[in-house]
Amino acid sequence: MARSARVIGRWIKRQMPKTLFGRSLLIIVLPVAIMQIAVTYVFFDAHWQTVTSRLSEGLAGDIAWAVESYRDDPSPAAFAKLSKRAEDSMSLSIALQPGRKLPPYKHDAPVIYQPFLAPIDQSLQRALSERLDQPFWFDTTRYPAYVDIRVAVPGGVMRILAPRDRAFATQGHIFVLWMTVATILLTTIAILFIRNQVRAIERLANAAEAFGRGADVEAFKPHGAREVRRAARAFLDMRARIQRHIDQRTTLLASVSHDLRTPLTRLKLALALAEPSKRNSAMKDDLAEMEHMIDEYLAFARGEGGEAAETINLRDLLQQVSEGALRAGAQVIVAADPALTASVRPNALKRALSNLVMNAAVHGEHVEVAAKVREQGGVEIVVDDDGPGIPEAQYEEAFKAFGRLDEARNLNTKGVGLGLAIARDVARGHGGDIVLSRSPLGGLRAVVRLPG
Repeated sequence: MARSARVIGRWIKRQMPKTLFGRSLLIIVLPVAIMQIAVTYVFFDAHWQTVTSRLSEGLAGDIAWAVESYRDDPSPAAFAKLSKRAEDSMSLSIALQPGRKLPPYKHDAPVIYQPFLAPIDQSLQRALSERLDQPFWFDTTRYPAYVDIRVAVPGGVMRILAPRDRAFATQGHIFVLWMTVATILLTTIAILFIRNQVRAIERLANAAEAFGRGADVEAFKPHGAREVRRAARAFLDMRARIQRHIDQRTTLLASVSHDLRTPLTRLKLALALAEPSKRNSAMKDDLAEMEHMIDEYLAFARGEGGEAAETINLRDLLQQVSEGALRAGAQVIVAADPALTASVRPNALKRALSNLVMNAAVHGEHVEVAAKVREQGGVEIVVDDDGPGIPEAQYEEAFKAFGRLDEARNLNTKGVGLGLAIARDVARGHGGDIVLSRSPLGGLRAVVRLPG
């Protein structure tokens, strides 16, 4: 039982709306709908059916009086008097059909009496059955304004045409119409109100997402409900603090870069003026490696965070990042739609892709770079190589800063283990990510996924 309840609960949860707009609408509309249904049910059950039953009983009593009066005196003069009195006092049109029989109840007839008739027919059937001892037949649908009732009498059939409002409460549909109009009106007001509130949250989410990608969101202003405005102001304050931190870090990095490169330049100049020797050559190599390491550290710390987003052609970008791999001796194939574009930070993405492509070129002889539109939205850039690859268990380890997987891939001796870390940092800064897998070429596949 408990397991069934959990299964039902999970199924209900899956059917619930996933968006704030849908859930808010459900919270407001569902109680209104339940209330309307409950009121309608109570009206029909406690009022409409009761009134219909009383009317049917009254009509059945008048018909029973007419039938009994005819049986007491079946003469033409008495029947004429009976018919006139019924029409004047009871609005009943009574006619005698000598030699006729009641119509049979057939399944192909337009109206039949069965236990599953509508409540109005059931009410009339019950009232006539209680008041009449003779067989009878009635039709509630043949005439829009009348009910056709026929009763077996000696020598034929007595036919009575009664106004419809004498048998049923005919104003029920007006109540249902008003309830329907009220429901539509309340639902429309709820939709407009909720849409206005949700739009403020959507704008806040879009502004936060755009800021995360480095796009300009200067036009964003807090609006909406008090809580949403408070969240928007908190976002603007957070953005200002982050931007201030980025500016301070950029200034610091510029100073550090200058302070570090000045002594390196002096050392390089001193070595260039010194007498050539084996020791001198080794020192030059150490200086080159130190300069490369400083560039890597600064690039990782900088993260290209202050660059503005631009719409660029991805095929042109892939051609540019592939030139370094071609110079390194690798065979590179670029596949991308010439019209494919994306809104990115160009320099940051170029650096990330250059790291991936150069890493593939160093460890493999054939490199394939492709870009395409994802079915889920956004774009996908794939870099394949035919190198030794990385064991699946170490995919996440490869993204750690300063991590080196020398046992799995013979990494570049100049590297400091920041290439994949920088690439993932750039991809996530765009709102995307990088995943690794086995390449069809036999080496490593790096997939850069960027949002649309």
